[in-house]
Amino acid sequence: MADKEIVKGGHYLIAETSCADVFTPEDFTDEHRQMGDTVAQFIENEIIPNTDEIEKQQFEHTYSGMEKCGELGMLMMEATEEDGGLDLDLVSAMLTNEKVSHGGSFAATYTAHTGIGTLPLIYYGNADQKERYLGKLMSGEWIGAYCLTEPGSGSDALGAQASAVLSEDGKHYILNGTKQFITNGGIAGLYTIFAKIDREHFTGFLVERDTEGLIVGPEEKKLGIKGSSTTQIILDNCKVPVENLLGEKGKGHKIAFNVLNIGRLKLGASTLGGSKKALKEGIKYANERKQFNTPISRFGAIGEKIADLTAHIFASESVVYRAAGIIDDRLARVEKTSANYYDEYLVGIEEYAVECAIPKVFCSDVLARVVDEVVQIHGGYGFVQDYPAERFYRDERINRIFEGTNEINRLIIPGMILRKAMKGEMPIQAEAMKAFEALMTPGFDEIDDTVLFGREKALVKNLKTLFLILAGAGVRKFMDKLANEQEILIASANLAIQIYALESTVLRAEKIHAGLSDRMQEVLTSAVKIFAFDAAEAAATAAKKGAFFVEEGDNLAMILSGVRRFTKYDASGLLGAKKTLAAAACEGEKYIFN
Repeated sequence: MADKEIVKGGHYLIAETSCADVFTPEDFTDEHRQMGDTVAQFIENEIIPNTDEIEKQQFEHTYSGMEKCGELGMLMMEATEEDGGLDLDLVSAMLTNEKVSHGGSFAATYTAHTGIGTLPLIYYGNADQKERYLGKLMSGEWIGAYCLTEPGSGSDALGAQASAVLSEDGKHYILNGTKQFITNGGIAGLYTIFAKIDREHFTGFLVERDTEGLIVGPEEKKLGIKGSSTTQIILDNCKVPVENLLGEKGKGHKIAFNVLNIGRLKLGASTLGGSKKALKEGIKYANERKQFNTPISRFGAIGEKIADLTAHIFASESVVYRAAGIIDDRLARVEKTSANYYDEYLVGIEEYAVECAIPKVFCSDVLARVVDEVVQIHGGYGFVQDYPAERFYRDERINRIFEGTNEINRLIIPGMILRKAMKGEMPIQAEAMKAFEALMTPGFDEIDDTVLFGREKALVKNLKTLFLILAGAGVRKFMDKLANEQEILIASANLAIQIYALESTVLRAEKIHAGLSDRMQEVLTSAVKIFAFDAAEAAATAAKKGAFFVEEGDNLAMILSGVRRFTKYDASGLLGAKKTLAAAACEGEKYIFN
């Protein structure tokens, strides 16, 4: 792995990637698969039977489940061996999150604990802090919570008003303020709380539950994930020992943002797992439910839904593990014996802020589509609590808000790319000029159908050209003010997301195609065609919107002609592809690609 060329963050937009260089689920090691099976069995045997009780916030089941997670090593995967952890790769954490997601509200507790609840201590804690707290968090004796959001500051995290003042004797920081929507708030033993020292220096603190002045608010009455704990945390002259300051004074933003990057990537895995679980229930119901003496899965209207959802989940899976693999390749270069190990580790994570934001947005959007269609497949039964489709639908909604809203994450994508361009780390301007030359050159765009997935590869290439055209046009018109044009940035992000998803799908399909049976090759090709058609349509919509936002007159007409040209995709045989994929999915009665 150390000899492998490292892919730079965001460079997928300007570089060509070989299928041999992407990590896919088919690359899981035996250890990965054994771990995934163990986690899946634990959720099936220990958590799902207690779903009703957990949904009623009978937290004894949550505490018991977390302690069992500790016994299985599920709470210590990302800590180094020196810190008492297992020091596993990011792919392992992603796979675990995917499997845990089947546990409903328990998954929210678990993922918050292992992500934002524990990672700040792992990444930024000193030896004394880890000695006191990390063992309790990794065993499940204590549950962790992360307190950043406030009633008046959500996306604007640095606008937090919670304050910290050093006591007269210099032994404590006195914290005051209110934290809002804190996952695990009512059950945590340790809180990572952000406050401004002297109302200026944004800083993290480790705060124990029984700390004087820390007040846990009542449980919020939520739309979904009802079995998880969500409360306010009120700081009323909360006395925090000075030795519990986390990291450096005034550097809390580093803790907040780096932890959120990994949280976003992990949320992609969690929503992927949710999509698979919901699809399985949808197909099972469609096979059992009969109308006109025929299972409804055999009707084209239902079959098309199942085919579309399967194709989009395949894309989600491709996105999640490609991103995790890229980051693992980079982190493998960090010398574990280095005194600055975590500093270098976090620099590596920050490099891939774009690749962390994309799975969060794309996979949560796919889950939203999946659960909506699964309710539709169930008809009236999907609207009642006797069937899991109803809970899937409610539980899904938070994922587009968690870990930064999808709108904020969309803004991160072009924002990071522009920042890299300004630093000279990405030659966006030069590549945009080439793209404009391609736009001005009459296109014959011949496609070699003898090349495996040749049409889809051509589409990926063309969409990258289109992104660069729009990026160049936006920079020329707005210059440094482009960062303030959120409508344009979101349109460009939607295009960038579709490019990453489509390319990930095609590269994975190309990589695994030869190892499949003839039938599964046909099924795989069908999934790629279905997703490519949808991605081309979504990219065209985003690009047209962006063109109308940026240009007018002759320039607009020229770019719109480019949109038509570069989003063109011959999806001949699309209906047959949908029938093929639907039949295979219904026969397997689950997501069929793993």
